[in-house]
Amino acid sequence: MPAKGNAVASRPEPPADCDACPRLAAFRHDNAAAHPDWFNKPVPSFGPEDARFLIVGLAPGLQGANKTGRPFTGDYAGDLLYATLDKYGFSEGSYGARPDDGLQLRDAMITNAVRCVPPQNKPTGEETRNCLSFLSARISAMPNLTCLLALGRIAHDAVLTVRELRKSQYKFAHGASHDIGGGLTLFDSYHCSRYNTNTGRLTEAMFHDVFDLVAAHLND
Repeated sequence: MPAKGNAVASRPEPPADCDACPRLAAFRHDNAAAHPDWFNKPVPSFGPEDARFLIVGLAPGLQGANKTGRPFTGDYAGDLLYATLDKYGFSEGSYGARPDDGLQLRDAMITNAVRCVPPQNKPTGEETRNCLSFLSARISAMPNLTCLLALGRIAHDAVLTVRELRKSQYKFAHGASHDIGGGLTLFDSYHCSRYNTNTGRLTEAMFHDVFDLVAAHLND
């Protein structure tokens, strides 16, 4: 599943100057000109590579990970995600919504299906496909991985694509779990975005219900 431009398909993290998606590269360039103190590069995964648990989000937020350089850091979605990781023992330290807060993940890693911030938080299908080689390599580089959590349908579909599975046989549903082969289980959750939580599509209790399933799986 080769990526275009200067991206290297076998690496789990894209290069800082990745140009596989011209629209996203241009958007990064524009943001770097407007906000030179922001990260403004493909956002690397966060957490230990020997983790058993991988969380897959959609893409960096403009004033979240694109600004701070750490997934789900500095935006509303990160408040719920990191508080939940702390509740379930997947982190050490206190989340301060900045990359130098000293927070470390335990037995968990966070990544995104698309590594560069997209305009209006909406990557195109082609941009998502261009980034799949990094997700595939990220999964392959985690020797102890046993379960993944997809935050939203796009992340769910991205995982299925890199595992070469038919989406019709693994339908996305909040709280669903899927055996995706190779000793891996995929769990689904609605994305912990401000929109989903404000509208009640996702409540804190619903999010915790999914983490209950993940914790039970890891402790089995």
